[in-house]
Amino acid sequence: MPTLNWIGKEKIVNHHNDVVFRTLEKKYSYGEENSGNMIIHGDNLEALKALLPKYEGRIKCIYIDPPYNTGNENWVYNDNVNDPRIKKWLGEVVGKESDDLSRHDKWLCMMYPRLVLLQRLLSEDGAIFISIDDNEQANLKLICDEIFGSLNFVACVSWQRTYSTRNDSKGIPKEVESIIIYSKKPMWSPKKLERTEKMNAIYKSPDNDPSPWTSSSVSAPGAATHQGMVYAIQHPFTGELLYPTIGRCWSLGQDSMMQHLSKWANYKLQDIHDEIKRAEICGISKEEIKQEVPAIVLTDSVEVSRNNAKKVLTKGNWPYFYFTNGGEGGLRRKTYLENMEGRVVTNYFPCSETGHTDEAKKEIISIFEGKSPFDTPKPTRLIERVLKIATNENSIILDSFAGSGTTAHAVSKLNKQDGGNRKFILCEMCDYAEDITAERVRRVMKGYGEGKNKVEGTGGGFDFYELGDTIFDSKSGLLNDNAPLENIREYVWFTETNIPYNKPEDDRNEYLLGRKDEVDYYLYYKQGEETTLNWDFLRSIRRKAEQYIIYADRCLLDAEEMQKHNIVYKKIPRDIKRV
Repeated sequence: MPTLNWIGKEKIVNHHNDVVFRTLEKKYSYGEENSGNMIIHGDNLEALKALLPKYEGRIKCIYIDPPYNTGNENWVYNDNVNDPRIKKWLGEVVGKESDDLSRHDKWLCMMYPRLVLLQRLLSEDGAIFISIDDNEQANLKLICDEIFGSLNFVACVSWQRTYSTRNDSKGIPKEVESIIIYSKKPMWSPKKLERTEKMNAIYKSPDNDPSPWTSSSVSAPGAATHQGMVYAIQHPFTGELLYPTIGRCWSLGQDSMMQHLSKWANYKLQDIHDEIKRAEICGISKEEIKQEVPAIVLTDSVEVSRNNAKKVLTKGNWPYFYFTNGGEGGLRRKTYLENMEGRVVTNYFPCSETGHTDEAKKEIISIFEGKSPFDTPKPTRLIERVLKIATNENSIILDSFAGSGTTAHAVSKLNKQDGGNRKFILCEMCDYAEDITAERVRRVMKGYGEGKNKVEGTGGGFDFYELGDTIFDSKSGLLNDNAPLENIREYVWFTETNIPYNKPEDDRNEYLLGRKDEVDYYLYYKQGEETTLNWDFLRSIRRKAEQYIIYADRCLLDAEEMQKHNIVYKKIPRDIKRV
């Protein structure tokens, strides 16, 4: 598989392991309590890592709209790359081309560790959607192949970002942007879209059938490999013998087909020794054709059969298999509208269905009462399209480049439409996380506008977070006594079990973290004090388990005693895994 190399790559591919693990400090809640929705202000690299204990492998859909790296953006990033070659590269002044190359290096250094963490957060049946333009589309595709796996590439969608192009545009105007899609596992398939009125318009009922239908073929390819389904059918109106066209076979075998045709006239199976004709259709010799394949022929005379068939035709509500052109044509079958699924998703998102940049700007202006606090928002309809094809009613959706908060807007709007309970997590590193991102979500939830332009609120709520203390003290390497105890418990549980932490219902021992696979986990930790695993602590354990894993600062039990009682001692902080 081709891989992309750039200056600093060897320092950045494992950089996510060196990112400090911070707690998430809740600042306030808005609206509905315990909504499960989150807006996090802070460097999204640290925010993504902070989400791991609770959300690794749980995010059904990720949508991100990272900086496009056009050269005109003042995007903020934290790469922490100290490779002297990068410093030298950025310090050289060798012309515009070299400056452009260093810009791509910086962008790749910024994106790579974030994508690694996003891949970890994605659920087994989840998918990530990344908006991008031509500046970094090719580079992004290569690093996503590396991180997500080339087999998990789903599509590169073209979104029609504008409904009209300027007449004075030079070169080739940019009418589309890309959305690159990857899944966590191969063979991911999007949900189908709602059918359109145009699609449904072809379904009618010329025979007064209670259900609208359209005409479909009764044959399928593969005559040579399905010789038993190549046979003659005698026409009830004309008496002629019908065969599938060259290379094709009937879609049903004789017994099933005769059941349908018998609703027009009386039929029987009979060998008419038509091997030459059937061999011609199959494209093989007479010697190779399957022998004794009976035809479906009329039991009565053609005249009697025609009269019976005309009665069925006149009565209406024809059988599933019918004859076209007032009974004089070929054989077709009905395909009912009620049995049809939704519209298949393609790799083109037209602005008529998913919005455009002008719509997005007008939308945010209406939310902020005539002001435009954000330069490049995405239209809500675009994110709604993503949600409709990639989520169900209880999915968790993550946007780590939240911007103006369009993703939360789309989630809230779709929940109101279909009664869903989707949850959103937004990460925004810029200072407008409160004044723009969170403020937009508040206005969407409570409603905005006046008079004819009033938009009813979606309801709901969210919790607003800042990045808090680190779990470990950067100097001593010990657990940080300033970090919230519950966050430390959550962290240790996650590193042991790799599943989200839920406070145990059994509260008879305050140090119990929980149980997994008949193993009980205990964190005997007191902030500012030293703890000792001894017999006094063991007597405080009230419930039995097959094994006990106990964290403490010291242990006074000998190896024989611990083995006897199936106890595994782990020293704080030495044995606490670093994420």
